[in-house]
Amino acid sequence: MAHDKQSRTRIQSGRPYPLGATVDSFGTNFAVFSAHAEKIEICLFDPSGRREIARHVLPECTDEVWHGYLPEVRPGQLYGYRAYGPYQPEHGHRFNPHKLLLDPYARLIHGQVKWSDALYGYRVGATRGDLSFDRRDSAQYMPKGVVTDNGFHWGHDQSPDISWDQTVFYEAHVRGLSMNIDSIPQHERGTFAALADPYVIDHLLKIGVTSLELLPVHAILQDRRLVEKNLRNYWGYNTLSYFAPEPSYLSDGSLNEMKRAIRQLHLAGIEVILDVVYNHTCEESEMGPTLSFRGLDNASYYRLLPDNPRHSINDTGCGNTVNMSHPRVIQMVMDSLRYWVQEYHVDGFRFDLGVTLGREPNGFDPGCGFFDALRQDPVLSRVKLISEPWDIGPGGYQIGNHPAGFAEWNGRFRDDARRFWKGDADMRGSIAARLLGSADLFAHHRRRPWASVNFITAHDGFTLNDLVSYNEKHNEANGEDNRDGANDNESWNWGAEGPTDDQGIQYTREKLRRSMLMTLFFSNGTPMLLGGDEFGRTQHGNNNAYCQDDPLSWMDWSLAESDPGKSLVDFTQRCIAARRARPTLHASRFYTGDLEILPGLYDTSWFDEYGQPMTEESWRYAEGRLLTLRRVARIEAKRHNESEVTASLFLLNALWEDREFVLPEPVLQWKVLIDAAQKDGEPPLHVIENNRIVVSAHSAVLLVADHVVV
Repeated sequence: MAHDKQSRTRIQSGRPYPLGATVDSFGTNFAVFSAHAEKIEICLFDPSGRREIARHVLPECTDEVWHGYLPEVRPGQLYGYRAYGPYQPEHGHRFNPHKLLLDPYARLIHGQVKWSDALYGYRVGATRGDLSFDRRDSAQYMPKGVVTDNGFHWGHDQSPDISWDQTVFYEAHVRGLSMNIDSIPQHERGTFAALADPYVIDHLLKIGVTSLELLPVHAILQDRRLVEKNLRNYWGYNTLSYFAPEPSYLSDGSLNEMKRAIRQLHLAGIEVILDVVYNHTCEESEMGPTLSFRGLDNASYYRLLPDNPRHSINDTGCGNTVNMSHPRVIQMVMDSLRYWVQEYHVDGFRFDLGVTLGREPNGFDPGCGFFDALRQDPVLSRVKLISEPWDIGPGGYQIGNHPAGFAEWNGRFRDDARRFWKGDADMRGSIAARLLGSADLFAHHRRRPWASVNFITAHDGFTLNDLVSYNEKHNEANGEDNRDGANDNESWNWGAEGPTDDQGIQYTREKLRRSMLMTLFFSNGTPMLLGGDEFGRTQHGNNNAYCQDDPLSWMDWSLAESDPGKSLVDFTQRCIAARRARPTLHASRFYTGDLEILPGLYDTSWFDEYGQPMTEESWRYAEGRLLTLRRVARIEAKRHNESEVTASLFLLNALWEDREFVLPEPVLQWKVLIDAAQKDGEPPLHVIENNRIVVSAHSAVLLVADHVVV
């Protein structure tokens, strides 16, 4: 190092803000938080990342932020930190200067973790466990941060700014979305470059989704356990850096690739939502590696047991819990979120295990510091905010209890829809609540139906095809003897486990897939479609494919070109188009049943199969599996300041037999818009005769009436 120019450069005091590596015309300012460190060094590396070329002590510490300015450090420079301080695990401190640490604010990462026992702050296998101290240098095994210049010309890019009542989410994985698209160059498949490809964008536009929700794109760690089993952390809920994109998703290694993809999606009118994981990091429990946060200030970044701070609190099930009660940790998360909005123009976030982010020392608090910070932030309060309203900690199921301004994944919708269509007893009241936006959960604090993000399938669990094809999970490929993944999936195979040539079973499954899609898109709230469900994607019964970075998880686009796949794609498109066109199917307020639109026609009404209003007795009838929902809305006409009334009638039959429905009074000019039992190219299976219609077993029908008068 003695002969390198940087080793002879004199470091200046620099500034404590902004945190991270901030480049200007003359050099780079480095700033990093640590409340308990005694000294922090900045280490510079050659372009390969293998040789340390300079090391400087950060000369100043202001308000617990260590900082220094290095002249002549340009974009592209590789770096890391070393933190000195007490190694006292029993008091929550795990400083070890032999471990190179990734900057929590690194914007780009060079290289990847190469697993070695040297990455741990303690001697792996030592009698004293994590109370021991490891003196091996970890630099050769660690990725390095890269000094970056964020310059990018966005042109006239603007967020599509889709209103909540028109939003339709499409959940997908950057890699899995495009790995099997032959028209995309091989080196671009599975990267952000592929997201900008016309094939992908045209498909999203064809089916009518408005918002692409991406599984985590932050840089991740490949778990040692999985690497040793020749598996990979595919989903990516194992964050290494909150500011850097996952390097393997950049085909050219450039940050601008992700920005170009988002700009192209915006030009097509499609929003980009990021699934973010601020509840835990990849450093696992106190027995995990020392890669960044743990080595910089374990006692500040993580929640520790108050009476034994040697151990991490594990409300996440991942070994550690990020300490969202600490102001500097909140600052880091807020800085990260603003960075993705301001530098990458993303349109919103889905917060993994959102309950963890709302935890204070005494439990979940809707008025916690982090939620308050988000709601008042002039940048972040204007983007879409979605929480996964549960974790595994005490009182961890908090659906409907987030503050106004948040939408929430509605697990009740998923479970109730599955149970109803499976034919479970006593489900009419539950499915009725879900169809009307789950007012029982969300109609408070002036919240709107959009707060309920409705889904039947997501990345975690069965695909829609597998939900009607398997009674049991089949996770053998995960290497855990089929012990992992949920055992209770509310699924049913309808007569055969997995694929079958039985045409009767195939038809039943087809009707059920379509009926569940209708339930999803014709319910008030915000629908989320799992990518590939629109053409029958399967994971062959694996309901926990988090470690399957292979064709099992990748979307098989050949299915979309098959006749059944084309049929389901067309059906999905018709459902979404109907939803977006008809105000009764995307209501911006909760229906109460008390608003009379026209004489005898209220905004919402429930009927049995005989066309009679549902009574308390009929709601309580456990074996009832037939239901009719009428919704009526007044819409403003485009001319003469007039208004007109439109209505929809949603008929559901979860029985094993076809049943005739009598349509409720008053008689309207109903027409069949969508029938789950109708096969492509064939005339409507059932028609309205004498104000009656037959609805097939395991099936739903949507009727509509426009220009309603009574």
